Amino acid sequence: MVKRKHETTEADSNGSARKTAKSQSDVHANFGDKLFDRNVVTKYRDDYAKSGPYLHTVVSGLINDSLLRSVRREIIDNVHFTPKETDIYKIHQSGDLANLSGLDPSALKLLPSLLTLRDSLYSSEFRAWVSEVSGAGPLSGKKTDMAVNVYAPGCHLLCHDDVIGTRRVSYILYLTDPDTPWQPNWGGALRLYPTEEKTDSDGKKVRVPHYDFTKVIPPAWNQLSFFTVQPGQSFHDVEEVFKRKEGESEHDNGRIRMAISGWFHIPQEGEEGFEPGLEEKLAERSSLQQLQSKNDEFDLPQEQWIDHDETADKAEGAEEEEVEFDEKDMDFLIQYMTPQYLTPDTVEELSELFAEESSLQLANFLSKKFSARLREDIEAHDGKDEPATDGWATATPPHKHRYRFKHANPSATTNSAYDELLNKFLPSLAFRKWLSLATGLTLAKSSILARRFRKSLDYTLATGYNKSEAQLEYCLNVTPSKGWGADEEEEEEEAANEAEKKGSKEKGKAKAATSKEEEDDNVGGYELYMAGDDDDDEDEDDDDDAHSDHGVNIPPNAASATGAGNRRIAKHKKKAADPAIYQAGNEEDDGILFSNPANWNTLSVVLRDRGVLRFVKYVSESAKGDRWDVVGAVEVIDDDDDEDEDGAEE
Repeated sequence: MVKRKHETTEADSNGSARKTAKSQSDVHANFGDKLFDRNVVTKYRDDYAKSGPYLHTVVSGLINDSLLRSVRREIIDNVHFTPKETDIYKIHQSGDLANLSGLDPSALKLLPSLLTLRDSLYSSEFRAWVSEVSGAGPLSGKKTDMAVNVYAPGCHLLCHDDVIGTRRVSYILYLTDPDTPWQPNWGGALRLYPTEEKTDSDGKKVRVPHYDFTKVIPPAWNQLSFFTVQPGQSFHDVEEVFKRKEGESEHDNGRIRMAISGWFHIPQEGEEGFEPGLEEKLAERSSLQQLQSKNDEFDLPQEQWIDHDETADKAEGAEEEEVEFDEKDMDFLIQYMTPQYLTPDTVEELSELFAEESSLQLANFLSKKFSARLREDIEAHDGKDEPATDGWATATPPHKHRYRFKHANPSATTNSAYDELLNKFLPSLAFRKWLSLATGLTLAKSSILARRFRKSLDYTLATGYNKSEAQLEYCLNVTPSKGWGADEEEEEEEAANEAEKKGSKEKGKAKAATSKEEEDDNVGGYELYMAGDDDDDEDEDDDDDAHSDHGVNIPPNAASATGAGNRRIAKHKKKAADPAIYQAGNEEDDGILFSNPANWNTLSVVLRDRGVLRFVKYVSESAKGDRWDVVGAVEVIDDDDDEDEDGAEE
């Protein structure tokens, strides 16, 4: 249920479909006792029909215990796993298991139990069992679709609905340690989300998932969970597997959540139950659901634009003239900003840098005095729930994002340093003037939002910017806790310099240790801008890939990288592949345009062009605190027309 694998219709060397010679009794022997008894089938069918938030069931002891233990041992000894991380998940995944029969004999003899399990799951007997219990209709035995996923501590899968192509039933069979029962407080649960039907502005009915789940299914040895794939309704996620905390028992065998997951598909041509045209109809329905999911009418937050009223700062009769940065603006900004960033030389330097890179990253942006007040204010709330009356809300729907947010309100009373930052300083005309000077851009209205990404809960998935005109975006990062990657860079440089003094061997050891720590201690919470596809590139992948839950691939060490490198945000383009995937290339072109780890008192500014993706990676439960920031989107006025007119007059 994580990532689309290659579905396979198996055939022998003569091209005929795979044949199974096993009798019904042989197949039944591979499953748990009494699974096929009529009263057992009836009970599961009745429970399934009454389940919520959508139709699903959980079957304990599905497979013959001895067989499944053999499967687990074969996987551990012989199956290779690849770590994969995108905006939507972090897992270790096997290759495609559907085409096991196509392996060479030397490889196949290492996996006899796994082959038996695959054939049993897709046998006519068990497919009929699943079909009757779920009421999903006939299921294909030709089109098999399965893989092994391993969730080690820190791994997770965020909210999605599995609606791709011909999928009819989604399933997961747990292979956790049979001799060390999985504990619910280790995480790793399958969680189901309810949906609410709403009517959009065009009068169409759409289903929107709630920001919180209502059904939690912890992993358990030899347990099967499955549900009918329903467009816009079968939303689910996999809870992060939590790292062991200090003082917790070490008898957890590493907390490795291993499972076989996959899908049953609709019957293929030549199979009983095949319906001509159904595959095309489902593909159309899947495409429609993808389009509906992009509808942001019911998304929270919605942009709230602030129009800066400049009339009070203009001389009478000078409405058309540019308002200059003056002493009054300086007196206001110096209450909040580090004085260095207000000097003419620094502002000019920033403007030149922005013209070259289309981005800035400014450390220690807020003054020492104000940042000290702000830090005290945020630390008092970090890790705690905000008061219900404090104006905070939850971003929804969860298949796009989840975090706490609060809109800027310039007319609100400022009772704290945080309120001053959000409602007074950042919405001010003085700050907008300074930002215009520092970027060399003519700026207009802005939308400002405070965000809080709570650990083990919050994230944003990758979304593109689709307006024709570029937009200036800034992020004032005010995360008081450490351990996010950015604050370790200076310590790593110091360690490397110290090792350099002691010789190359020590330097190598320091570098290796640093790489291992980065891999082990990546807690997420970093924001990435990544290259999108050219609009005119055509996707050559199949229909299923075009609407996948793959996510955006994250290159290694993205969590600790900072800055924009040598690429311009607004100009860089990347060759199209799957429209949902951004493959990491070599180190010179990994798709990352700008990275912004959680840190304290850093202002990042980016000029974002059409198609550029942006997301904040899920914050792990092992983070030392929450990610706090204030982000702004600022309209950019194109001065090219005015320049063309001036040139014509000359």
